[in-house]
Amino acid sequence: MTKTNFNAVIDRKGTFCTQWDYIEDRFGQADLLPFTVSDMDVLVAPAIMTALNERMQHQLFGYTRWNHAYYKEAITNWYHERYQTTIESDWLVYSPAVIFSVAKLIEMWSQPGEGVLIQTPAYDAFFKVIEANGRHVVDNRLLYQDGQYTIDFSDLETKLALPTTRVLLLCSPHNPTGRVWTTAELAEVITLCERHHVKIISDEIHMDISRASIAVHPLVQQQRYLQHIAICTSASKTFNTPGLIGSYCVIPSEMERERFLYSLKNKNGLSSTSILGMISTVAGYEEGGDWLDDLNTQITSNLTLIKDFLAAELPAIRFNIPEATYLAWLDVSGLNVTAADLQHALINVGKVAIMPGSTYDPHNDQFIRFNVGCSRAKLLEGLQRLKRAVTFLEKKQLRALTKIRVITCRYNDNSVYFML
Repeated sequence: MTKTNFNAVIDRKGTFCTQWDYIEDRFGQADLLPFTVSDMDVLVAPAIMTALNERMQHQLFGYTRWNHAYYKEAITNWYHERYQTTIESDWLVYSPAVIFSVAKLIEMWSQPGEGVLIQTPAYDAFFKVIEANGRHVVDNRLLYQDGQYTIDFSDLETKLALPTTRVLLLCSPHNPTGRVWTTAELAEVITLCERHHVKIISDEIHMDISRASIAVHPLVQQQRYLQHIAICTSASKTFNTPGLIGSYCVIPSEMERERFLYSLKNKNGLSSTSILGMISTVAGYEEGGDWLDDLNTQITSNLTLIKDFLAAELPAIRFNIPEATYLAWLDVSGLNVTAADLQHALINVGKVAIMPGSTYDPHNDQFIRFNVGCSRAKLLEGLQRLKRAVTFLEKKQLRALTKIRVITCRYNDNSVYFML
């Protein structure tokens, strides 16, 4: 049992909420139950609300600095206590969003026309930010066998050795598959990047949402190649505060850090942070550990519920509980339907919005991504709607299989019947 009630049903409609109020933009209908955008339908930690309420009482919200011990020590202490990892406070720089940081680092570390390697399936924003910046995607497809994903290291080295590959954009833990890379896998990644002089941008925003038995490893634990890596992350995924704005980077190289800050402040005019985003980060890291432990218990319970439900009700859908994230990556290939037909049934029959796998892997659409960061009641309702859609498709298939056409032909005054 968790000490925090994550099963409260919260009405988010009318709050300009992307997941609930603007679902029609992506799915064409507004009356769907959403399991889409990766924020959660849970209240933030009480410690964060207390800190925000206290700051709100000041009633003045001017320009705000981030470069001070109050902010930086909360982050370094979190890494030390949660991951037994040393982060120097000087390595930290503020950024408004993880993908903004990724974009700036791609600009810094590559030229238009050069390649940025990603491991697919991949977070859809990776494709967009690479291509919109005039770089091309270098695809190192993850190996998928028996429901598990692993890195194809032979292909990875081949792609890193390409003369135009300049950056590896790593997702650790991985979205959407939920893999947590082991220390051995990360060490091999670093070895190959070092061999081929490829810099590493590591998106680690999902690092805090993991199963209790799984150890997550920030890339800087490796203590190798530090001058050529950057971690982009935020407390917003952890504590469900993305609307408060704020992220940070860990950039050990002083030269690269100064280049990043120059671009941030001079090219983009960003030198001030969101005061509420900063305060929520500090409060979460300093006082939200127990809340996070409870949240992870809830997420694991939700994922177990999905696995049990599918096994009992929809065995054609394969699912293994991910090592991290609150995202269930469901293999729907066993349904033997097209992705378009499945989405049509989900939307029009089940009245449920679940992200199609093609969003994250243009070459393989036989998956759906299901956000389980919600109450048990919402999750159960979503699963029932998924079942309703799949049952509709199964009945449709059965009708097609059992439809018989009889053709009568005449041959030498005898009737011959063909059943098709």
